[in-house]
Amino acid sequence: MEPCEKVPQCSNCSDIFQKLRPNISAVIVSKHFAHDYPDFNAALIIDCNHAYFRHLHKFEESIEGNHIFRAASSHAHIVYAIDKQNRLVFLRAFKNFNEYKKFLNNKKQILEIIDHA
Repeated sequence: MEPCEKVPQCSNCSDIFQKLRPNISAVIVSKHFAHDYPDFNAALIIDCNHAYFRHLHKFEESIEGNHIFRAASSHAHIVYAIDKQNRLVFLRAFKNFNEYKKFLNNKKQILEIIDHA
């Protein structure tokens, strides 16, 4: 992927995502994400379509070398990662902010989803 050169830049787009984006080797949608949000157009995130999101590529944390990000729209909180193999992995989507925060606290589940992607 080429570096994102959208102007204006993505709302809350982190420098970490900007550095990692050119190295993304694959895009994977986990079965959990497909179940949570079956009709989601992943290209909106991949193409940095910042107009659709309140937050896009907001860095949350690193878990064992996997970088976790969030995008938020009026419909959902989308959690995705760039893993150690430079794959962008869509993890989960939540309509409720509290469920999203609860998921972020479950590091074991996040790692399991990434490992099985």
